[in-house]
Amino acid sequence: MREERAWSVGASGEETVATELARIARGSSWRFLHSVPVGTMGSDIDHVLIGPGGVFTINTKALRNAKIWIASNTFMVNGHRQPYLRNSRHEADRATKLLSAAVGRATRVHAVIAVVDPREITVREPPADVTVLTRRDLPRWARDLPPVLDAEAVEAVFNVARRSTTWR
Repeated sequence: MREERAWSVGASGEETVATELARIARGSSWRFLHSVPVGTMGSDIDHVLIGPGGVFTINTKALRNAKIWIASNTFMVNGHRQPYLRNSRHEADRATKLLSAAVGRATRVHAVIAVVDPREITVREPPADVTVLTRRDLPRWARDLPPVLDAEAVEAVFNVARRSTTWR
């Protein structure tokens, strides 16, 4: 029963982030994918966001009313250390390798953790290689990113990312 509840909360969080990604994409050249299966062991990437600001894996964390504390290599939820930063780094690194091979040129993927409705987030020292923000901050964050990909590159990466064979 506990496992079912955890899955349900996680799925609800992913749907909430999906709504924010749809807002980002509306009327823009941003593209996104949900629940991207990676490898053959049943793992997936919650979301992949591709647009003028770059390519991102988004790891959704449904942590409603939780107290979050972050330092460069530490992510704590209600006083308990979680492996979210390490996992997000691994996910982005794996996506970088797979997309680069499929696109045929270096395609850097950046890690993002989208926290759904926490009570508070304290960032003592931001992680250098993982962006942590709330799901409500996603649209403004994406809009404010400096452009690094033109519309043609966005479509090329998106078309490759949509193929299941890219992620095996």
